[in-house]
Amino acid sequence: MNSFFLLFIGIPALEVFLFIKIGGQVGALNTIALIFLTAIIGLYFARLQGIQTLKSGMVNFYQNKLPIYEMMSGASIAVAAIMLIIPGFFTDVIGFLLLIPVTRKIFFQLIFKNKNITDIKKKDETIDGEIIEDKKDEL
Repeated sequence: MNSFFLLFIGIPALEVFLFIKIGGQVGALNTIALIFLTAIIGLYFARLQGIQTLKSGMVNFYQNKLPIYEMMSGASIAVAAIMLIIPGFFTDVIGFLLLIPVTRKIFFQLIFKNKNITDIKKKDETIDGEIIEDKKDEL
């Protein structure tokens, strides 16, 4: 099947199905309140995780390390925030899973199967040296 079919038809159909099932159990107003509550809580935690990732990236940057994991985490936190803004329970679950650092690392390991993202380091091709000027008195 085409992946666009799954994105544009499958996920909204799943969300409507979950709305009907959960709305039948807890009621329509509670379902709407739950959607708003998960969006607000999720965006709050996305902001906290984003700030923490930014701080960690700056520490790596100042230590002359490439903040690759932090950049990927920042991108996944942005995707998580978008997923949490989209109304629905399935997208909220995916968004919350992307906000948790442990599950985010598991997602990264699934995407990049044999590569450990945290072990990628900048190749240091610089040569340390010192310039000594030997000034002699010329008379």
